[in-house]
Amino acid sequence: MSASESDSSLFSGGLPRAGASALPTGILPVQAIREMLRNHEIQAMREVEADQLQPASLDLRLGKTAWRVRASFLPGPRATVMQRVEQLDGYPIDLSGGAVLERGCVYVVQLQESLTLKSGIAGFANPKSTTGRLDILTRLITDHSGHFDVVPLVYSGPLFAEITPRTFSVVVREGQRLNQLRFRRGYPVMGQEKLQQLHAAGKLVVDGGEPALREKLVPVTIDLEGQNRGALIGFRAKKHTDRIDLGRIGHYDPLDFWEPLYRHREPTLVLDPDDFYILATRESVRIPPDLAAEMVAYDTAVGEFRVHYAGFFDPGFGWDAESRAVLEVRSHEVPFVLEHGQTIGWLHYERMAHEPERLYGTGMKSNYQGQGLMLAKQFRPLAPPG
Repeated sequence: MSASESDSSLFSGGLPRAGASALPTGILPVQAIREMLRNHEIQAMREVEADQLQPASLDLRLGKTAWRVRASFLPGPRATVMQRVEQLDGYPIDLSGGAVLERGCVYVVQLQESLTLKSGIAGFANPKSTTGRLDILTRLITDHSGHFDVVPLVYSGPLFAEITPRTFSVVVREGQRLNQLRFRRGYPVMGQEKLQQLHAAGKLVVDGGEPALREKLVPVTIDLEGQNRGALIGFRAKKHTDRIDLGRIGHYDPLDFWEPLYRHREPTLVLDPDDFYILATRESVRIPPDLAAEMVAYDTAVGEFRVHYAGFFDPGFGWDAESRAVLEVRSHEVPFVLEHGQTIGWLHYERMAHEPERLYGTGMKSNYQGQGLMLAKQFRPLAPPG
């Protein structure tokens, strides 16, 4: 059933309709996503809930069935997702009452939302922050597609999530939200000069260690120093732990799943390619109300590691409360030494088509506004040592 237009909390507000100036390029804000719901460009098996709508993205909900498949895949131009699932001998798992997704296995779940895109709009997906911090590789797939996490122009059809828990086995249920979808009209490229001005004025990152931009990307560096010697600088995931129920918020003792990392002597850290780390940037990240950003996940120019599965930052992140970027880090192939202040990633900023009517952290239940080094919301705060 598609979302009801009678829900005033969901469909209040809107966009101007007349004239070409009403359709600027950029990432679409929450009020434009409501407009897409009204126009049935977004449909849903169950009514869309108001808190699915973020300032510049839509949370996507799991359907009632997961299919375990032998391998990750893309359907390609001649097949649907379900045709590939059948070819890979997928068998169904009922999520309605909760089910375990085992570490290292690949699952495909049809999402409750589907799309009938028009008006030159494309979609782009990311895992949600909590998903990334649990090392759950979650990617969007569409029928006849050769790319993950991309919904092409004028796509009409269902949406699927490919889910692979990489560190912890997890319990998931129908309706839970592991990834989010944003919509873009045109190509909202920011000019290098404008971006440099914002960066120099401290509008994008605070206390940045590297003023220079690279190819319209803003650098961020790693904090391995903390406040003093003995300070907490990160977490390394333990192996062979219990499973994590995604519905249990603030439930788990972090020491059952994570090894805290403290600074002892030199502020360095050797990444083991078999391990998964939670670290944080030295800078506070700021996303102005008229911009959105994402982290470049993998850049061999700064090292053989991947950062930030959940790479999307909504407008307003860090704007009214100092917030560092928490990074999900995994080394590739070989051990790699990180040093304090080393560039670890790059932020790509894009214009919003309109400023959203509400910002991340402002009057919203935003879990990670004002964050420092922080685990996923399923964990209790770490007790001080001693």
